[in-house]
Amino acid sequence: MITAEVILASGGGNPLIPNVWEILVTGVAFAVLLFVVTKFIAPTFEKSYTDRVEAIEGGIEKAEAAQNEANALLEQYRAQLMEARTEANGIRESARAEGAQILADLKEKAAEESARITAQAHGQIESERVAAIASLHAEVGTLATQLAGKIVGEALEDDARSNRVVERFLADLENQQNAGVSN
Repeated sequence: MITAEVILASGGGNPLIPNVWEILVTGVAFAVLLFVVTKFIAPTFEKSYTDRVEAIEGGIEKAEAAQNEANALLEQYRAQLMEARTEANGIRESARAEGAQILADLKEKAAEESARITAQAHGQIESERVAAIASLHAEVGTLATQLAGKIVGEALEDDARSNRVVERFLADLENQQNAGVSN
């Protein structure tokens, strides 16, 4: 077994104090390692870190820009939707007004047609009344002449005389009718 006395006897010094050459080699190796890490490895890590930070920040900026664009499109969509609703309401009101105008025009045309038909019917009735009166004048005149001839006992074939008798008879009838209507 190796004891502390064997180590001291072998010419070594204090085991707690390292050898100067070992310190020097370790220091140089550490300096070389530190140089390699600071010159090559640390910048690579720093570049990766910077790239990652920029990518994350760029992604956040892109996400914010996309969000802003989406909000702008949403507002534009809402404005278009409101405009379309307003336009639809205007069209609906216009259609209602146009329908009311068409209905009023149709009512007016129907009233005019009704008035025209009524006037035509009155005209036809009046012409038929005049024709009936003329027909009655002729028949009444003939009947009155025949009746007067039977009453008088002689034939009243003189046209002028029979016309005067018929005219007087009809005038008396009209006077009696007018007097009866005014009472």
